[in-house]
Amino acid sequence: MPCKLKHIGISLFCIFLFFSGIAQRNSIKGKVVHTNTQEALEAVSVVVKGSTFGTYTRSDGTFNLVFNGSFPVTLQLSSVGYAPKEWIIATDTGSLVLTLESSAAMGQEVVLSATRVPTKILESPVSIERFGSNTIKNSPATSYYDIIGTLKGIDVTTSGLNYKTFSTRGFNGSGSPRVNQQMDGMDNQSPGLNFSIGSFIGLTDLDVDNVELLPGASSALYGPGGMNGTIIISSKDPFKYQGLSVLAKQGVMNTDQQQRGSATGYYDYQFRYAKVIKERFAFKLTAAYTQAQDWLANDSSNYLRLGTTGSKIPGNRTTDPNYDGVNVYGDETTVNIKTLNSAILTGAGAAYSNGYYQQTGTYPTAAQINQFLSTNPQTSIFYLAQQNNLLPDQQVSRTGYAEKEVIDPSTWNLKLGAAFHYKINDKIQAQLSGFYGGGNTVYTSNNRYSFRDIKMGQYKFELKHPNWFVRAYTTQEYVGHAYSATITAQFLNEGWKSSGIWYPEYIASFTQAKLAGLTDAVAHGAGRTYADIGRPDAGTTRYQQLLDSVRSIPIPGGGRLLEKSSMWMFEGQYDFSQHIKFADILVGVTQKKYMINSESTIFIDTTGPIPVSELGAYIQATKKLFDGKLTLSASGRYDKNENFKGKFTPRFSALLKTLPQQYLRISYQTAYRFPTMSQQFIRLNVGDAILLGGLPWINDYMGVEKNPTFNFDPVTMQTSTYTYQELQPETMRSFEIGYKANIHQRLLLDAYAYVGSYSQFLGRTLLIQPTLNNRIYSIVNNSNANVKTRGYGISANYRFGMNFLTYFNFYSDKITNIPSGFVAYFNTPKYRINAGISKNRLGKKQQWGMGVNLHWQDQFFCESEFAQATVSAFTNIDAQVSYQVAKIHTVLKLGGTNILNHYYQNAAGNPYIGAIYYFSIAYNHL
Repeated sequence: MPCKLKHIGISLFCIFLFFSGIAQRNSIKGKVVHTNTQEALEAVSVVVKGSTFGTYTRSDGTFNLVFNGSFPVTLQLSSVGYAPKEWIIATDTGSLVLTLESSAAMGQEVVLSATRVPTKILESPVSIERFGSNTIKNSPATSYYDIIGTLKGIDVTTSGLNYKTFSTRGFNGSGSPRVNQQMDGMDNQSPGLNFSIGSFIGLTDLDVDNVELLPGASSALYGPGGMNGTIIISSKDPFKYQGLSVLAKQGVMNTDQQQRGSATGYYDYQFRYAKVIKERFAFKLTAAYTQAQDWLANDSSNYLRLGTTGSKIPGNRTTDPNYDGVNVYGDETTVNIKTLNSAILTGAGAAYSNGYYQQTGTYPTAAQINQFLSTNPQTSIFYLAQQNNLLPDQQVSRTGYAEKEVIDPSTWNLKLGAAFHYKINDKIQAQLSGFYGGGNTVYTSNNRYSFRDIKMGQYKFELKHPNWFVRAYTTQEYVGHAYSATITAQFLNEGWKSSGIWYPEYIASFTQAKLAGLTDAVAHGAGRTYADIGRPDAGTTRYQQLLDSVRSIPIPGGGRLLEKSSMWMFEGQYDFSQHIKFADILVGVTQKKYMINSESTIFIDTTGPIPVSELGAYIQATKKLFDGKLTLSASGRYDKNENFKGKFTPRFSALLKTLPQQYLRISYQTAYRFPTMSQQFIRLNVGDAILLGGLPWINDYMGVEKNPTFNFDPVTMQTSTYTYQELQPETMRSFEIGYKANIHQRLLLDAYAYVGSYSQFLGRTLLIQPTLNNRIYSIVNNSNANVKTRGYGISANYRFGMNFLTYFNFYSDKITNIPSGFVAYFNTPKYRINAGISKNRLGKKQQWGMGVNLHWQDQFFCESEFAQATVSAFTNIDAQVSYQVAKIHTVLKLGGTNILNHYYQNAAGNPYIGAIYYFSIAYNHL
């Protein structure tokens, strides 16, 4: 019997192979063009109706669809912005020319971030914003990343030309740990810092398919960090977008020579090539290189620092001996000259007394000590200063260097990417991809940090199915030769003349001026002039030698940061909708591991890298009722970090179809974030304070059992007894109501209002140790009070004709319930406005295009660990005009950002941003 079964099996297999071999295999070749303009349409989906056979049009509109079966067949054509259409193909008639018409319908774009499954944006149960590759082509922005700043609810912080940070609904800052950013499913955060470094690594403009913004709480689906939103960036599928694309953009900055002394260039070159090989295999290669002279942070205002807080005060380098410029570095070193003078005399007297005792066996009298101090050439001037009470009780700072003297203005960014896709069968696809980013940029946190030769890579393997996916990826970072501007400048000063020499020289010259009858102001000038003799000027050989030496020595002996952290991630998801009928069920699991490695320059990793693990799982159930007029959804996620208790975050939403194309949405959302690696493990001296994390190890480091330690309120200058509180994750709850409608297929309206409440709010508190010369620490802790936020927003997108689009959005956010002495870092204007107008296919031959964007925001008080000050309101305008040369597949564009060149700043201590005027040539063809 087994032998017979074996022969039967072989026979059946041969029959299967025979019929498979004779199955009719046909192909359809053709081209898809615009009905009116005959313009070739790229990335149009062409599918055989009722089958899994399909393809996409190339950049020239052509396609080649191979399928098993016979004629006639029905082809389904679809693309965003065009009305879907079906064509019946009766026979193989050679190359076809098929047409699509533009669609004025709005709100039909499909989004994934709202529910993790494809959903029309109009039917999203929560607030969501989106733009695609067409918007990128028509925008005057210099990169797709800048377009995010035009979306409703977004705030931008610019640390440098290549380093922008986005946040929503408050708590904006340079590096936002409350906003997730994912790129092709990979968490885009820096492993050591726990927030994304803008678009420094990742996709190029030519490879971005779409960007989705999910403002508000999103932890229920996207895990830790989604307190205030999630940004999803998706690349172009090489099966869908084939061909060669090249972009060359050159421009000019600093045209008024206000920052750099002369106009400087802006250069941006990009490349993308994708190819499908034998239907199942596709690959793409991408590259981009950007270079410019960075914007300058040149706020020279006098700043009174109190640890990680402070305020601007009157005075400058001439009028205030203790001047500390916001963007001047090295002047953080400060000493009270009266106290120091007394210490000099005390030390000299003690040395004389000990020497006298060794020679005579007895100690000298007070009169003998005074006689020595008054006649000794090394101490006589200090003795005269004390005896005649010539020195004021005055702090005096070292002379600092401006940012342009400490930080190299040359910024550049190289991005490389590669992806290989293989269709294992008609539904399962394997993907192997890698992205690399490197270059120079500047980051603002508790200090201004110059990231020189920073490198970061992300590498992923993924299996995808319409109902499930599994992916594993890693993020590897190396900060290169990064250094702190403040610490580097302080060590540079010490390198050419130590404070042990500089301050006595200052005091001696000051005293001589006072003995000559001069005023304190003139005497301070004389003291600084004398002490600064020989101080190397920026640009000199001596200065460069000192700078290079100091920034090459790791903290704490120099200014260099060493950081080689990594993250490893596994994630899987399954959609049970095909198997469960009563509701759509989605489940997922994640496992994440960090390896924190700063070689003890930033963190407490003195004995080696610090491993930190996180586990997570989520589930979502969606049910449609009353013929789809009501959609209910419930989501929940549980995450566990090994250093903290687990957190569960639910989300509930209801979507009601009130009228055709009109939807009312209501949601209750929760979110949380574990303290970042920095908030757990940082140990960094920033000049005027020591930044510490919030885990129990800080008590041993501060020696609180031996050294009296007090909470310090910089506003009231009051102290209170310090008691350690266990650090806990920050949580957030919000309730939101929204409305979205498509009016007459041309007007898309969207409005929302929300209230939020933060508990265990993570921030920093100052501590002071009076017995250790008032040593100041800044520690991470949780607020006992609930911090509340509320806000609203409204937007309108209107399409004139087929290609004329205008948009307007207005939004507002506000914070309340901030306890005294607690710094919330809300950093958000109360009101913001974005507006714009764009049109393509202008003119007789419809080859022209244009776009104008306007952004306005109200003034606000900015709180950061680096500086606290009012940021002025500003308006900026971006504009472009383009011309398409269809015969050579090329688009020419002339444009500019902030074209009126009104310099503005969007965070205290950050650079002032001027205009960029550019000209670009984009080529896109197979």
